[in-house]
Amino acid sequence: MSVRILALVGSLRSGSHNRQLAEAAVKLAPAGAEIVLYEGLGDIPFYNEDIDVEGSVPAAAVKLREAAGSADAFLLFSPEYNGTIPAVLKNAIDWLSRPYGAGALVGKPVAVIGTAFGQYGGVWAQDEARKAAGIAGGKVAEDIKLSIPHSVTRFAETHPVDDAEVAAQLTEVVTRLQAQVGGATAA
Repeated sequence: MSVRILALVGSLRSGSHNRQLAEAAVKLAPAGAEIVLYEGLGDIPFYNEDIDVEGSVPAAAVKLREAAGSADAFLLFSPEYNGTIPAVLKNAIDWLSRPYGAGALVGKPVAVIGTAFGQYGGVWAQDEARKAAGIAGGKVAEDIKLSIPHSVTRFAETHPVDDAEVAAQLTEVVTRLQAQVGGATAA
């Protein structure tokens, strides 16, 4: 049985290095793991409890929740915007945290990785994403980390899938996340 991992990218830019990193993860997924790159985070309105009412939940939020509901685990790709998590990724986590106590993240393994222009590769934003996902009920894999610094120069002419070091690290991340699902299932 294949483990279904939903990938959420915290950048909407078409040439985003985090999106490229997610695309590489899709291509490099080991046997038994299927990574689905979610499209449409930019279409989801900011979370508002007034519109999160049965019968009036925005279609884009329903689509995200359905995709998340069929996932066994989550792989979040977070750039760093002004030292913290991008709004689009935080908004997705907010929508997935509801209904309170029974959101789509509850009890499912979550890993957060990414790349950023700075020398630390976006670690602050990734830490914030882990915090938010954990509070939302996700089983955050604190030991699965990958922060790739200097994205603008490192990936200027090379897609992450063609960077041997990054490809090996991504494969390890997905393999370890896949094992977390097995551990969660066996427990």
